[in-house]
Amino acid sequence: MSAPQVLIGVEVHLQLKTKTKCFSPSRYHYGAEPNTLIDPVVLGLPGALPVLNREAVRLAIRTGLAFGCEIAELTKWDRKNYFYPDLPKGYQISQFDRPLCTGGGIEIDDDDGNPKTIRLIRAHLEEDTGKSTHDEGGTKSRVDLNRAGAPLLEIVSEPDIASAGEAERYLNALREIVSYLGTSDGNMEEGNLRCEPNVNLVFENGDRTAIVEVKNINSVRNVGKAIEYEILRQTRIYHDDGRTMANTPRSTRGWDDTKSATVHQRFKESADDYRYFPEPDLPPLSIARSWVEAERAELPELPRLRRARYAEALGLSPYDAEVLTGDPILAAWFEQALAGPSGPRDAKAVANWVQGELMRHLNEEKVELSQLALTPAGLGELVDLTTSGIINAGTAKALFRDVVRSGESPAALVEARGLAQVSERGPVEAAVRAAMEANVQAVEDFRGGNPKARGRIFGAAMKGLQGKGDPALVNEVLTELL
Repeated sequence: MSAPQVLIGVEVHLQLKTKTKCFSPSRYHYGAEPNTLIDPVVLGLPGALPVLNREAVRLAIRTGLAFGCEIAELTKWDRKNYFYPDLPKGYQISQFDRPLCTGGGIEIDDDDGNPKTIRLIRAHLEEDTGKSTHDEGGTKSRVDLNRAGAPLLEIVSEPDIASAGEAERYLNALREIVSYLGTSDGNMEEGNLRCEPNVNLVFENGDRTAIVEVKNINSVRNVGKAIEYEILRQTRIYHDDGRTMANTPRSTRGWDDTKSATVHQRFKESADDYRYFPEPDLPPLSIARSWVEAERAELPELPRLRRARYAEALGLSPYDAEVLTGDPILAAWFEQALAGPSGPRDAKAVANWVQGELMRHLNEEKVELSQLALTPAGLGELVDLTTSGIINAGTAKALFRDVVRSGESPAALVEARGLAQVSERGPVEAAVRAAMEANVQAVEDFRGGNPKARGRIFGAAMKGLQGKGDPALVNEVLTELL
């Protein structure tokens, strides 16, 4: 029997990067003392009226445009009614039948490496709920309402995703895009990006399993693991118990990371259960076309297009392009380092320095690019010194460790310290002869058939040249004399 077709749609709740909440003046930031970022609107106190945050609308429009969505000329607000302990009003201000953004899509690579667009149904604005935490024993629960009222963009995809891998790539692509846009931090660990995949299967005879929504997933990798688990579980219950969409209700399951399994939470509500009705305290919102076009004109080059440009125009490998475009700040830093005073530098040489010494320093020291004394122009100067042969690679790496902290000019330090590469044959040949005389055994080992012995002689020669010898010339002379 052939494997079933996998249908996955994803709902993403993206917290927008505003200073204040969606309909009230309270600020929100992750990690604040519980229940300190609240106000009468958030608490649903009598007489407290919502006021729309214009910046939340702007960021939602900007995000929708980057996804290729149509932006509504007229949208409205609705009350979505349900009771949760962390929803103090008993309803959520959301959008039902007139969402702000419709259509569009996000391009990824499928499991065979071919381009594939995951279509979007809609992206609408709404307010967030608070957060409940529960003790392990289930005896106590605590509610923190700091997050309640924060602006969310709920992004709903078509069930175009066909595997756990595609779902992971979809989420990574979405996170990259909003990072480039500056509209959200997209951090799943801090809860400003939350994802609920909807999974079901279609078998060869047309039978479908009931759709399962999986919640409480805190990482992209766990999204993939939850989907893989659901595919196996739904396949098993179909074959063992004959459970299909026709005889099994939709359900919500949670992800248990300790068990690496999904667990049943409740059967899924329908739209009727939420008793949507128009929000009486907020008027419909008319979106000026001039505003939309102004935002469209400000969109940056998005990561997938930038990767293609790095590969096609700069000749970088797909791996290099992937690494350099993964973070918009790193990509901007790379491009500034690439821009030389008399034209672009060699892209591969700059990429090697950025991905090698620079990223190693950032990881080891646990610092950000903005904290470095070294500038992109300074790194570019170091690349120039190396590619022009003024200093060798070993000297350049040693020099990098100084300039990354001091911010001094690499060229000035080379001149002040006398670090220029020794590339005259006379001094190089003298150093090689001295190294051979001091390492007679290594010379005999090499001539006896041990190629590794050559390295000892080369190292001694470079040491004699204080590490400043031209490696190519040292090797050339060493080959002749051996």
